[in-house]
This record gives sequence, C-alpha cells and structure tokens, in this order.
Amino acid sequence: MNNMEKNKSDLMDKIISLCKRRGFIFPGSEIYGGLANSWDYGPLGVELKNNIKQLWWKRFVRGRDDMVGLDSSLLLNTKVWAASGHLATFNDPLVECKKCHQRFRADQLEDKGSCPACKEKNSFTEAQDFNLMLKTFLGPSEETANVAYFRPETAQGIFINFKNIAETVRKKLPFGVGQIGKAFRNEITPGNFIFRTREFEQMEIEYFIPEPHNDSEWQSYFENWRKDMIAWIKELGIDYENEINELEVPAEELAHYSKKTIDFEYKYPFGTKELYGLAYRGSFDLTNHGLDYTDVEGNKYIPHVIEPSLGVERSVLAVLLSAYREETNGEDTRVYLKLPYTLAPVKAAVFPLLKNKPELVSKAREVYNALKEQWAVDFDDNGNVGKRYRRQDEIGTPFCITIDFDSLEHNDVTVRDRDTMEQSRIAIADLEEYLSKKLK
Repeated sequence: MNNMEKNKSDLMDKIISLCKRRGFIFPGSEIYGGLANSWDYGPLGVELKNNIKQLWWKRFVRGRDDMVGLDSSLLLNTKVWAASGHLATFNDPLVECKKCHQRFRADQLEDKGSCPACKEKNSFTEAQDFNLMLKTFLGPSEETANVAYFRPETAQGIFINFKNIAETVRKKLPFGVGQIGKAFRNEITPGNFIFRTREFEQMEIEYFIPEPHNDSEWQSYFENWRKDMIAWIKELGIDYENEINELEVPAEELAHYSKKTIDFEYKYPFGTKELYGLAYRGSFDLTNHGLDYTDVEGNKYIPHVIEPSLGVERSVLAVLLSAYREETNGEDTRVYLKLPYTLAPVKAAVFPLLKNKPELVSKAREVYNALKEQWAVDFDDNGNVGKRYRRQDEIGTPFCITIDFDSLEHNDVTVRDRDTMEQSRIAIADLEEYLSKKLK
C-alpha cells in the first residue's frame, strides 16, 4: 500500500471512528453481535440526515412551481415489478470461490482469475444471475401467503400514481414528482461503511415531459436537471471540480429502462464510485403500466421521464468526507467538520465558563433556552472550555457561545467561529440577529 492509498484508508477509518465516538452512526444490533451491514443513526446522525433531506425537499419540491411530493407504499403489488422489468432483469452476476465459499459480483472483480479473499487461482464457479429483490410473504404462513417484495427503488410508486397526481393537482406538463423513502436490495457485496447497504433511502424525482419530437427537446430538460444537480452537490459543501467525476454510462451498461444516464461519481477513499444518477427513462415505465396523459387540447400521449436519483446515505458519507479537516499546531491537532451551516446537526453550543458557579450556569441556561426555540442548540458545561471547543469542532458546530463573568456585568457573550476560531463579543440582545445572519 503506497502513501496515497494509506492516507485514503486512514481517512475512512477516522470518519468511521468519529461517527461512532460522537454519536453519528452506530453498528446495527450491536449488543447482540451486530447484523452485517446494518447501521443505526444516532442523535447527531439523524439530525445530519434530516437536514440533508429537508434541504433537498426545500430545493427540489417545495421551492419549485413544477414539482409536487409523494409518499408511496414500501410494498407494492407484485404485478408492478413484473411490469417494470425488475422481476426479470434486476440481477447481478454472482460467482462463488470453491475454496473459501465467499461470493462476489463477477462484474466487479478486478482479477477474474484470483479470489480477493483467499487468493486461490481459477477457483470461481460459473457466473449466475442473482435477483436483488428482497422477498417477503403476506399472509398467515409462507405456504399459503402471497409473495411480495420490498421496493428496490422508490420510482415505481411514483409511476403507478402518475394518473392520480395529474388529475388531482391539475398540473400541466412538464411537471415532476419528488419522493424521499426507504428502498431495499438483497446486495451480494454490501460494504464500505454506509456506501452500499441492503436498506437505504432515496431522494428521487420523476420529471414528466411532453412526448419529444426530436432528441434536442428531451436533451434540453436533461441538461437543466444536470445543472441543478451540480448546484445541489455544491450546496452540500462538496468540491465539485476536485471531488466529482461525471461519467456518461456506456450504452452496453445502461439499465434496461434508460436511453441515457450520467453518474455523478464521488472520489471516495475506497475508489471513485456513484454518488447520484441522472437518467432519461423515455416512456418505458408509463408504457409498461398502461398510463397516458391528455393535454388541454385533448391530445393523448405517453409522457417521457427525466429521473434525478440521489441516495441519502451516500450523501451523508460524501458530506462527512468532504467536511473532515485536521489542523496541526505543534503537537496539537484540531479535528473539525467544516459542514455547511444548513447541514450542521448542532448550530450553536452554549457554555457557562465554570459549571460550579450558579450565576454563570443560570445566565447560560437563559441564553440556551432563548436560542433553542429557533435552532438545534447544545448546552455543554463538561470540562474546560478548550475541550468543549474541540468536542463541538468534531461534530461541526458552527458557533460556540461562552458566558463568563463579564457577561454578568455587561450582558454580552463570547462567540467563537468554528472555521476561523476567531472570537467576538456580542450583546445578548443582538445574539439571535447575529446568528440569523450567519446561519441563513
């Protein structure tokens, strides 16, 4: 392993450690030995996750006149998955090592002649298609129950509701439907922390456009969504120019429904992998579901679809990796998350200078209670102020507010900036306005 590879590996280890230590992400079912590749989002993780989802909803659904929202069922009639092609084509090629019996995706093996686990040569079985649908049963017993599947994507819930939405909201094309929700896939090779999991959340849009008369018509919509996704990536604090690679998926690798797909790949420590996808699905889905649209002139046709698809967990991981900073001053190393203020789980932390001085604690509580009405705010009186700064830096808190003895006399506080570590004296009466301007 060269130095660059070691540094990348070290970064991943540091992120995983920070997430566990500070309450972002915990291993699932940990007290019972865990469940492979399941993760629980702790007090800070759920705040970060919700902030990402809320920002997405604000930007792409509530903030646009041509968008509406939906929350569809996790379980759908099996006929949906037959019509969408998932039952027949939603497969990955699976091989198994005859020596160690570990399984791998054949299309992701770098050396197809050597097992990555035990290094045995030429030990793989013939590749077999493995369906990724997660099966369950509806009914009193498996013998008599109907087979059902947890949805492997949120998109089909949108497609089968297209007519309901078009008739109830009376939107003219083009318009889109946004949805945030869980999806499930029986992945062969889950891993790399929260990057690839069997249970995950999608932020997905199906944008319905009039039947195009030529390629330039749908390409114009496609390009507009591409620009919107780039703007979104930048809003997350990700360095688009240096951390993102745009890959147009080759024709032979396109999904069965896609006529064009761009993958926005993030440069993760474990390799450059897909973060988001933008696909032109044509009329495939609505055609297969037997759904059409009649415009105000009475013309009936099947709309085409542009699909921006964004994973929540992959967003969380990319945001954490992009935000992670280390600053060394002599023997002291400061670790902090340079999160965009909109994403920070805690917006401000309030400290009494000393926890054993009731007058300081009382004043600090007064400030804390006033601020928490507007923002997620932490009250911290454990340890010296320097240690408290370090704790808040590690979780990405933008501002730390200290109440000291001068605060009692002058009714002001010290506000410390996370990124610059500069400190300012701000009157308590002006504190909410000060933070509002900074956090907007």
